[in-house]
Amino acid sequence: MKLPIIAYGDSVLRKKSADLTKDYPELEVLIANMFETMYGAHGVGLAAPQIGLSVRLFVIDATSFAEDEPALKDFKKTFINAQVIEESGDKWSFNEGCLSIPEIREDVSRQDTIKISYYDENWNHIEKSFSGLAARIIQHEYDHIEGKLFTDKLSPLRRAMLKNRLDSISKGMVKVDYKMKFPSLKKGKR
Repeated sequence: MKLPIIAYGDSVLRKKSADLTKDYPELEVLIANMFETMYGAHGVGLAAPQIGLSVRLFVIDATSFAEDEPALKDFKKTFINAQVIEESGDKWSFNEGCLSIPEIREDVSRQDTIKISYYDENWNHIEKSFSGLAARIIQHEYDHIEGKLFTDKLSPLRRAMLKNRLDSISKGMVKVDYKMKFPSLKKGKR
């Protein structure tokens, strides 16, 4: 089931998320719904806060980048209770966007490599390093479960320049081809 995506300005996007437990109700269904929601919005990652749940869960499917990085050919993963262990390597910029902040894309600088500890959808514990676009997508989604957005990584001047556009998004003044919930609209449907 496709779920509405929470728009910029909602407080759930600014909360540090809580760990999940193995008995979390209908986790398998939630993960499937998150992938369906992400695909329906043409995204490559989606974190639980983006659908209104303040839990440490995000999903990624980076296969669309396989032409640029062949290692991403089958890169579809679920991250539960992720914890970044280390970020390393050179910083590099890449143009990022976010399903919660539609129509805004900005160059964001991130380190090339990330080492992360997490559980997959079967509760297998994994500790692994990722680099390149995989690391970038993981860092972006990890930021969501930490209550951070990619716009936080922009210069104060650039954020100030985007303020009116961000305010418009929070008020529902944006056109998207997927369902969203806006913090300043009571009905919250679009």
